[in-house]
Amino acid sequence: MTGVVRVLRAAVLPLVLIGLTALAGLVLGRVYAGGLLTWLVIGAAAGSVLVSVAARRLPSWLVAPVSIAAMAGWTLWSLRLAAARAELSGGLLEVTTDAARNGIPRLLTAMIPVEPTPDTVLVPVVAAWLAGLAGAEVALRTGRVLLGYLPAAGLYAAALYVVGPNAAPAVGATLAFVAIAAVGLATPTRTAPGGGDPTADLTPRVRAAVRLRLAASAALGVAVVVGLVALLGPVVAKQVDGRPVDPRRYVEPPQVQTLDENPLIRISGWALHPEQKLLDVSTERPAAAATDPAAQTARGVRIRLAVLSDYDGVTWRVGATYRNAGRILPAATAPRDSTVQTVRQQISVAELSGRLLPAVATPQEVSGARVAYDPASGTLIRPEGLTPGLRYTVTSAEERPDSNLLATANVPAGDEVARVLRVADGVPDPMRRLAAQLAEENGAPFTRALAIEQFLAEHYRVVADAPSGHAYPNLGFFLFGPRNGGGQEGTSEQFAAAFAVLGRLSGLPTRVVVGFRTSGQGPVLAGDAYAWPEVLFDGLGWVPFDPLPRPNDEPRPVEEDFRPTPEDPPPSEAPAPTAEPSASPEPVAAADGPPRPDGVSTPVLVAGGGGGLLLVVGAFLLTLVAMRRSLSRSRLGRGDPGQRIAGAWREVTDALRLAGQPVGDDLAATEVARHAREALADARRARSGRGATGGPADPDTAAPTGDTAVAGTLSPAVAELAALLNQVGFAPGAATADQADRAAEVATTYVATLRSARPWWRRLLWSVHPAPLRRPR
Repeated sequence: MTGVVRVLRAAVLPLVLIGLTALAGLVLGRVYAGGLLTWLVIGAAAGSVLVSVAARRLPSWLVAPVSIAAMAGWTLWSLRLAAARAELSGGLLEVTTDAARNGIPRLLTAMIPVEPTPDTVLVPVVAAWLAGLAGAEVALRTGRVLLGYLPAAGLYAAALYVVGPNAAPAVGATLAFVAIAAVGLATPTRTAPGGGDPTADLTPRVRAAVRLRLAASAALGVAVVVGLVALLGPVVAKQVDGRPVDPRRYVEPPQVQTLDENPLIRISGWALHPEQKLLDVSTERPAAAATDPAAQTARGVRIRLAVLSDYDGVTWRVGATYRNAGRILPAATAPRDSTVQTVRQQISVAELSGRLLPAVATPQEVSGARVAYDPASGTLIRPEGLTPGLRYTVTSAEERPDSNLLATANVPAGDEVARVLRVADGVPDPMRRLAAQLAEENGAPFTRALAIEQFLAEHYRVVADAPSGHAYPNLGFFLFGPRNGGGQEGTSEQFAAAFAVLGRLSGLPTRVVVGFRTSGQGPVLAGDAYAWPEVLFDGLGWVPFDPLPRPNDEPRPVEEDFRPTPEDPPPSEAPAPTAEPSASPEPVAAADGPPRPDGVSTPVLVAGGGGGLLLVVGAFLLTLVAMRRSLSRSRLGRGDPGQRIAGAWREVTDALRLAGQPVGDDLAATEVARHAREALADARRARSGRGATGGPADPDTAAPTGDTAVAGTLSPAVAELAALLNQVGFAPGAATADQADRAAEVATTYVATLRSARPWWRRLLWSVHPAPLRRPR
């Protein structure tokens, strides 16, 4: 019976360690789809602790290699299972390499609920195994139970931080964590020989001293705990109702390219090459939809590429925030007065470029391609970009509003739809008069929208060679310009943009959609690309309109009331540069007490506790380094040449901030370049010990010897980078890839040179400083 009790007591602490580590997986699993991540973390927690229990009689230095080998096996099995569940293609080596390279960024940019894919389960599984290993070695081998709780507590805190405000407070899990920890502390892990008093063999004087010392230590510990509760309790209580920080705001999500931010400018180019093959499509509908006249291909299938909701009077933009998503996308709530039909399409990319991924609205499941998703617009991108031969399958919930309710439907108002009601300053007066007259003659929202649609369809002509442009001057010329001078004709770009602006001037929430109109089967050509407007109605959702004239209809002249003095046609609109959218105290070692029964040495205790702490600190520092490097690679290597040059400039200004030489936002690029050269020269002189004796203030005038020569060499290069930045700002689209490569080279050299001039301890902190992650990028 005594042996059974002893075995049960010995099993309590390993079970406690497994439970504490597994609770971190339970908390993190609340933002994952399904329970796979939770079970994988539980398996890692159990495996790491059980390996330590099984290897308890081995030397301490041998346990870690054995456990790491077991961790590798469990991790590879977990990645293979996650890849199979997510239906990802590629071998295990390819999947593992990709997950190791992108695990942290994709975890922090993934859409919630996060699908358990290899790159989103790798970090939690490895972290859980390492926490279980460190905790088991400290608590089981040395008997320092409280110190052994530190890795599990750190992992639990990290899980809470990653979840942030994206799930309900983990009150139950936290109480369970405290209760399980208390069980482990209350269970005796060692007994003296014979089960009696361990001080029984000591002399009365020594026994009394030992008991007094233990009592004093216990009283001091209780006093410290009570004091901390009294001091920190009110502070913690005030934070209960506070909103936690979301770490995702420190990581830049996938972005679209300039070409995709405003795909309206591609309509005219596609119209000039209508035979260009962009896609191959195969569409499947339910049997009921096949017999529904409304679902027949007479009107075709609208495949959506982009949704543009932001208009500043010059350019319509996507303005979406894309988050990495798994195969299953978040379910959207269908409008109450609309029916939903499931549409399944197999799409193969031919010559379509960019990152926007075509799909019927609203996508629910995507297989065959890794995607990022914007729930607000229901659009997809492929962060790696489209490539010829890419084949994917998308299942969508196509919404069809009840047409019988449109005539009496209202449109929403207020802050929730302010974005799609906003009219930028500078609207031409004739356009305002036209919108006002159409609104006066038609009161109900649907009749207003119908009147705008009919007006455009009856008075204007579609031509394939019309120049691109949808700024106010372009739309004014399209609506009121002389017919014999190129006015009153355009592509679907001008028709959709004019409808959306006139609709907003009439109080209708509108947006512009770019996509393709096709039969749903076979090739999709460039000539199938077009833009259409949509209006938001209460209970019906977004309803598409078609303001294009019917084939063979001769447009009627625009009434004299709407025709101002003819003007020269404005130049074709050039794409503007895309503005980037807007990262428990350490336990104190107890004083030396009486010799422990097992004779464990102090160095073992210190090594165990220090190892657990180093694991947590090291993981945090490695995360910062990875995020900083990912930010630099994104700035210097992604996007069009203009974005890369702007990213190189931000690398230089961030380096100046890290060196204690920040620049103001009001300085011109040439002034910042001058400041950068002086900062480098000052740092070089300070390091070489020549700061006290004085030296040339300008590196351009310094003697070209030693470190000063390096600064002098960089001076024209920084000025060249400033000139490239000015070129991007004042001549959008003129920068070349070679200039972007040169900007990246200058920025990289300057940052490395400025960093090398700092003291050694500042160079160590340079790569882990979180300031560049917190600043807007």
